[in-house]
Amino acid sequence: MPAPATTDVALIGAGIMSATLGAILRRLEPDTSITVVERLDAAAAESSDPWNNAGTGHAGLCELFYTPQLPDGSIEIAKAVRVNEQFQVTRQFWAYAVQNGMLEQPPDFVQPIPHVSFVRGADGVDYLRRRHRALAPNPLFAGAEFITDFDEFATRLPLMAAGRDADVPLALDWAPHGTDVDFGALAKQLIGYGVRHGTAVLFGHELRSIGRESDGSWTLGLGDRRTGESRRLNAKFVFVGAGGATLGLLRKAGVAEVRGLGGFPIGGRFLRCGSPGITGAHRAKVYGAPAPGAPSTTAPHLDTRVVNGASWLLFGPFAGWSPKFLKHGRATDLPRSIRFDNATSLLGAGIRERALVGFLIGQLRQTHSARIDALREFAPDALDRDWSPIRAGQRVQPIRGGRLEFDTTIVSSADGSIAGLLGASPGASTAVPAMLEVLARCFAGRFAGWLPRLEEMVPSLGTRLSDEPALFEQVWEWGTRQLQLHPAAGDPL
Repeated sequence: MPAPATTDVALIGAGIMSATLGAILRRLEPDTSITVVERLDAAAAESSDPWNNAGTGHAGLCELFYTPQLPDGSIEIAKAVRVNEQFQVTRQFWAYAVQNGMLEQPPDFVQPIPHVSFVRGADGVDYLRRRHRALAPNPLFAGAEFITDFDEFATRLPLMAAGRDADVPLALDWAPHGTDVDFGALAKQLIGYGVRHGTAVLFGHELRSIGRESDGSWTLGLGDRRTGESRRLNAKFVFVGAGGATLGLLRKAGVAEVRGLGGFPIGGRFLRCGSPGITGAHRAKVYGAPAPGAPSTTAPHLDTRVVNGASWLLFGPFAGWSPKFLKHGRATDLPRSIRFDNATSLLGAGIRERALVGFLIGQLRQTHSARIDALREFAPDALDRDWSPIRAGQRVQPIRGGRLEFDTTIVSSADGSIAGLLGASPGASTAVPAMLEVLARCFAGRFAGWLPRLEEMVPSLGTRLSDEPALFEQVWEWGTRQLQLHPAAGDPL
C-alpha cells in the first residue's frame, strides 16, 4: 500500500467552523499545510447553507430564550450578554478579514437588519419591558427601543400590523444594529482565501476511518464518493467540523470526552416567501417566545433573509424528524450511533424529555394549513399561496446524562491532537471564539506566540466589552465601517 499523503492540519467538513479555523491558521502560520476534506461536492452545503439556517447573526439581541424570567420576577441576562460578547469577537474578525483582503464584498454575506423581540398580551408586555430595562445599562445593548404604540409598530412592521387587532396589547424590543448573515457565502469566501494561499480541498471525499500513529499523528482513511477510490491522509492535527457527523467521527477516533454521549437528530422546516410585495413590507428578524414545552431552538421567528442579493422571508422553525445525522446523511445514522456506553443516556433522555417528544410528534402531524395558521400569529393576513415549505438543515443535539444539550461545545483529546465542535446554538455566529478556544486548547505551546497577531484580528481579545464601553464603541464603529453596515438612508433603524 502506498504511503499516505501528509498534511499538518486536516479540517473535516467545509462549513463555517472549518472555514474559520483554516483562515485563522493560514494567517497565523502561512507555511502550515492545511487540507479540507468535504464529503459533498461544494463548500457549505450542509448546515452553513443559507437555506439550512435562519442566518441570524445571533447576538442575544432578540432571542427571548436567552433572557428567562426567574421565580422572583427578575430577568436573567447572563446568557444574552455572553452570546453578544462572543458575537463581537466574530464581528471583529470579519472586519479584520475585510480590511486585509481575506474577505471581499461584505454585502455578499452580511446585511444590516434590525433584531426585534415581539410579544402580545399584558403579561408579555410586562415581561418584555422588564427585559428591556435589565439589558439597557449594558453598552452592548444600548440603542434598543421599547415600543408599545400600535401606530409605530405598523410603521416599522407593516406586514405584521396588517389585519391585526390594535386593541390587543403588544410590544417590541427593537435593536437596530442586528445583522443577517449568509454563512454559506462567508464560508466559501474564507475557504477561497485559504486555497489562494496553499490550502488543499478534497471535495466528494468521505472520512471512513481514523487511526492513531505511534508518533501521535492521525491517519485518515478517505473514500472518493464519485469514483470509489480510497486514499490515506496523515495529519498532525485534526479538527472535525462536520455538523451532525462530528460526534460519530470523534467516537471513531476514541476521544474520551465524548464517551457516553448520545446524539438526537432534529430537523427543521420553514415557510419561505419571495414575493416582492410581501418581502418589501417586512425588513427585520422578529423573534417570539418558544411554545410551552418546546426546546428553545424552536422559538418562532419571521426573518428577512438576503441570499444572492435577493430578499426573502422565512418563518419557522417547524420541527421535523429523520434518523439521519446530516441532511445528506443515511437513514442508519441514528441506530448505528447507539453504543453500550450511551444507550442508558439515550433511554434516559426519552424519559426525561417526554414533553419534547410530544412536541415533536405534534409538529410532524402539522399540515401546511396549520403552519400557515402559526404564521398568522405574526402576519395575520398571510395567505397559503404566498408561502412554500422548505426543508432546512439537520442538527444533532448531544445527550449527556439523559439530558439534551443545546449549547455549542468544543471537545478535544487530552493531548490536543484532535478536536471537534458539537451542538447547534448559537453556533455559526460564535465561530471565531469557538475556534480560538480550539487553538488555545490544542496549540497551547504556540498560543502565546500567536497573541500579537490574534489581537490584530480581534482587538478586544481577552476583554469584556460590557465593562469597556469606550473600547466597544471604537471596535463597533471600525467593524461597522469595514463591513459596510451603516443603514441606508430612510431605513427605520
